[in-house]
Amino acid sequence: MTSFAKITQLDDLTFDNRFIRDLPADEEPLNTRRQVFGACYSRVLPTQVVKPHCVIYAQEVADLLDLSPEVCVSDEFTQVFAGNRLAEGMEAYATCYGGHQFGNWAGQLGDGRAINLGDVINQRGERWALQLKGAGATPYSRGSDGLAVLRSSVREFLCSEAMYHLGVPTTRALSLSLTGEQVVRDMFYDGNPRAELGAVVCRVAPSFTRFGHFQILAARSDEALLKTLADYTIRTDFPELGEPSIEVYGQWFTEICRRTAEMVVQWQRVGFVHGVMNTDNMSILGLTIDYGPYGWLENYDPEWTPNTTDAEERRYRFGNQPAIAFWNLVQLANALYPLIKRVEPLKTALTVYEQTFEQGWQAMMAAKLGLSTFDEQLCGELLAILPLVETDMTLFYRKLALVNSTLPVAESVADAIHQLSDAYYVPEQLTADYLARLTQWLTHYIHRLQQEGVADDSRRVGMNAVNPIYVLRNYLAQLAIDDAEQGDFAKIHELLDLLRNPYNEQADKQQFAAKRPDWARQRAGCSMLSCSS
Repeated sequence: MTSFAKITQLDDLTFDNRFIRDLPADEEPLNTRRQVFGACYSRVLPTQVVKPHCVIYAQEVADLLDLSPEVCVSDEFTQVFAGNRLAEGMEAYATCYGGHQFGNWAGQLGDGRAINLGDVINQRGERWALQLKGAGATPYSRGSDGLAVLRSSVREFLCSEAMYHLGVPTTRALSLSLTGEQVVRDMFYDGNPRAELGAVVCRVAPSFTRFGHFQILAARSDEALLKTLADYTIRTDFPELGEPSIEVYGQWFTEICRRTAEMVVQWQRVGFVHGVMNTDNMSILGLTIDYGPYGWLENYDPEWTPNTTDAEERRYRFGNQPAIAFWNLVQLANALYPLIKRVEPLKTALTVYEQTFEQGWQAMMAAKLGLSTFDEQLCGELLAILPLVETDMTLFYRKLALVNSTLPVAESVADAIHQLSDAYYVPEQLTADYLARLTQWLTHYIHRLQQEGVADDSRRVGMNAVNPIYVLRNYLAQLAIDDAEQGDFAKIHELLDLLRNPYNEQADKQQFAAKRPDWARQRAGCSMLSCSS
């Protein structure tokens, strides 16, 4: 393996800011809230902060940028990634996009709380875009200040990295910094604002281009710029498709559909609920983007959403995520139609989404159960049983791996029920009728395992490789936030380290695998969240 020299000064990073070089800029230089037409971005500088402090950085992301550990703990690093100065080669800008929010067209949205710093080309030739979230106002901030607070920034930093180590396509997080300033937020939009600690996260991804970047141009009938942006995106992010053409546009949309389906399959596998699947929060690379009011399923409930804004309609509930992704892709198809002017290629691509998701979901469910092939009856009955009582999803699948299929079936079932007992939140809910139904399912499951004839030890290894023992449970993130707001960042570091190995049991870390404690059942930050950040 080729060894590359580590960068010891940020000014030595190599930038190739093709986005602002190849695409048209906003002609208005003033950073005022406004509608921006005929442009893909506006040049804007991050807001200076009084006392930046780098709370934590992710070494794995620093490695993507060839950064040495020494530079990551330097004052230079802190100043740059809190927004106080630009390193050589950085060019700051915010991009223009629109989107559907909760099913309704919202018009222009844009990078209202994100400022891009440019694209780094690392020593392996990879392109990594850098973006500061919470670094101040842009022309797209609407009525906001463009800032972010510590609680939402901790959640974004930790979840970005947790998702990566779980094997879920995602944007990454390089660093989390305090600004030394206070930001006033009304957490639940209920007329009770309070001052909170300001923070900035540096996000990293091959591209931050969203469905909404194309939607805003189509909505404005700016077909020339729509084509320019599509051609740029294909050449930069999908070069394997070849030079842009009508045929390649169709192939490109097909690839977006495929990647989106694969991403959502992984969300469903680990119990992640995005919470705000607006089209402006959908990546054309099929990456999880914008960690706002997300949550992890504690008890398995397909109807659950973590977003208070969505509490009544539950549009973005866990069980609806695959359908919403399809709906969002339809909106993108509508935006791209002017490039193709034919419906069939777009319909074909949407069919690819459906097929990719269904095939991926079936393979995923088979793997979670330790089966070689998908069993529709077995999986269907399990997903009907799980929500009948409060059942911890993560613990259930992890404990299911402990089934001993070598015992007589009755003994194996009894042992399995004992092993699964830790996954139930309210033991009193385990009625005779429920246990009878669970017993019947386990009997069928164990018979299926015996038919497959795979040794239990081998099956457990496979199941444990797809069923994590550690996820960023909502209450764990909140505990880290509580301490951080008091100046203690140890739990943030501990959680980042824990979540680097989510599938392997770690010595003295069993408390992080425990189900949600009762005190967290209804507590803010542990049950539901708002979009406030």
